[in-house]
Amino acid sequence: MGRLDKKTAPNLMDKVRKVLILGLPNSGKTQICNNLTGTYNLVANYHHTTIDVNRAYYEHGGVLFELYDVPGLYCLYANSEEELLVRNLIFSEEPDVLLFCLDANLLKQSLMLGIELMELGIPIVIALNAIDETSKKGIWIDTAVLSSTLGVPVVESIAIRGIGTRKLKNAIEKARVPKASIYYGDIVEAGVAKVVQELPEDFPFKRKTAMLLLLNDRFLEKDLISTCTTDQYSDIQKSITAITSQFVGSIGKAIYYKRSEWVDQLSEKIVKTQQFDQRSMAKTFAKMSRNIVTGIPILGMIILITYFLVVKVAEKITFIMESYLWKPVIDKISGFVTSPFWWDFLLGSHGVLSLGLGGAVLTVLPILSVFFIVFNVLEDIGYVPNLTVLTRRFFSKVGLSGYSIMPIVLGFGCKTMATFTTRTISSDKEKYIAIFLIAFALPCAPQIGLTMGMMGKVGFKAFMIVLAVLLFTELTAGVLLNLIMKDDTKNTYLQALPAIRIPNVFAVLKKTYYRLYMFLKEALPIFLFSAVVLFTLERTGLLELTKRLLAPVINNFLGLPNDMVDVLLLVLARREAAAAVIMDLIDKGRLNFNQAIVSVTLTTMFVPCFANLGAIIKEIGFRRAMIAAFFITTSSILIAGALNKILLFFNHG
Repeated sequence: MGRLDKKTAPNLMDKVRKVLILGLPNSGKTQICNNLTGTYNLVANYHHTTIDVNRAYYEHGGVLFELYDVPGLYCLYANSEEELLVRNLIFSEEPDVLLFCLDANLLKQSLMLGIELMELGIPIVIALNAIDETSKKGIWIDTAVLSSTLGVPVVESIAIRGIGTRKLKNAIEKARVPKASIYYGDIVEAGVAKVVQELPEDFPFKRKTAMLLLLNDRFLEKDLISTCTTDQYSDIQKSITAITSQFVGSIGKAIYYKRSEWVDQLSEKIVKTQQFDQRSMAKTFAKMSRNIVTGIPILGMIILITYFLVVKVAEKITFIMESYLWKPVIDKISGFVTSPFWWDFLLGSHGVLSLGLGGAVLTVLPILSVFFIVFNVLEDIGYVPNLTVLTRRFFSKVGLSGYSIMPIVLGFGCKTMATFTTRTISSDKEKYIAIFLIAFALPCAPQIGLTMGMMGKVGFKAFMIVLAVLLFTELTAGVLLNLIMKDDTKNTYLQALPAIRIPNVFAVLKKTYYRLYMFLKEALPIFLFSAVVLFTLERTGLLELTKRLLAPVINNFLGLPNDMVDVLLLVLARREAAAAVIMDLIDKGRLNFNQAIVSVTLTTMFVPCFANLGAIIKEIGFRRAMIAAFFITTSSILIAGALNKILLFFNHG
């Protein structure tokens, strides 16, 4: 079916059915949503790809279905802001159907979540995803028995290849309330029944709410306080205390044991295994990429290969585009435009076409095309989570646990999204350090690709110097923040590692297309607007005045030409636009070896982008975000100036 929304299907609005897609993190929820709706949200083979609620629509059988793609969760007992967001959505929206994405690779863990979802009493349909991977391991899951035992439709799915989508659409229409249930014992059941009676009439999912209250869910207690009268809340608390006091250990352990027992019995019933050799190339690669002895050379090789692909292939793409597309068009425009003013406006040093359109399409787009293909392959094979394990030793030196390391590594993809994933960090100290490091000297995916492209024009040695400076700066900042900030509580973190997968070529190319499309959609207007602003500043003389005022810093301290003022102004708008100017300056011989290194280092650290700054403000507040931005900007200038002096010393030494 085609892509739908409320505006394009008004005649179906009286038949809208809400469907929540739920499952463990990295279980394929977003891919299934993409398949069902024809929309596209980025997917990757690691956790935290989805950090907010995405809504999309599709029509089937004359009914409009509204799908909610939400962050992954492990249970309905909220341990993080993401899990609380999902649970609140379930409780507030009271969906018509739950589409449970059951990860075949993590069957028991998925079923532990599944039994909680079934206890809600909402019609469910199960998408048994990644069955191709379990079959390769010699594991076969009897979906017919699973369906009959639970009393709900079960559809086998290979989401990454779109297999099972049509059957899933039909199954969603036939979703049923599960018949499976667990008897938790006389004490728990009697306690749940008592709390249910005492809850307010309009409180949703009373049985599940009572169970969570017995488990001491602090978020639900806050909801109770705002909903109940003082006497009602007091009675509920007394009942909970009376019930939990009857257990020698924790009531949570008793409930967990019953669920584990149920999951084990069901697994024995539906799973059949064959003897197979577990020593696969994928597992060997995963282990090697996590081991410090072999992992660092693997990471180095990946960086080296990416560098040469970006530099060589992007250069060829640019040459072809420039020779066969750009030059003929520009020559024709030059022939038509006779006015010096309009020629300068369109094709001058700050021209809308030369700097704006040309910078985005001719300089930046080829580099990002190559880099995104490589980066998307690394995402889809599952290398990123293994990289977090490899880097854990280094980041632990600056007081960061695994909860912080994953967002930092995700920052290499997108700083803004990585900043939002820090909401999973319970420690305020760790959260602040992680957000600061993401915004500071950590280059996001487009910056990495463009850095490779820029440094490729002056040599691999320059690229390695920039990389070393950024790494040293990042670790030093982390150490200092760890020493300055007071310690607070930390939680034990277990890193979930997805299976290493052979990437799907079509999926990689599709994701590359959407990332490039989003880049052009967001960046091209900014490129054009920036060109107009610089042209205006140049015409009015303000640009030259700014260059004279900043000359002591730009020329003397940083050792850069006055043209770097243009670059720093563009950084405020879009880093990719600044990179396009730096590459043009290198091509024209106006930046030497040292200056190219200083320029790239400075622009990588200089001022968080607007989107990232907005995310920082949302996560830690306006005041703390402004303090962080001030120190990042000041430090970037001081570090770039020191780097200039060091490079000059060694060059003349």
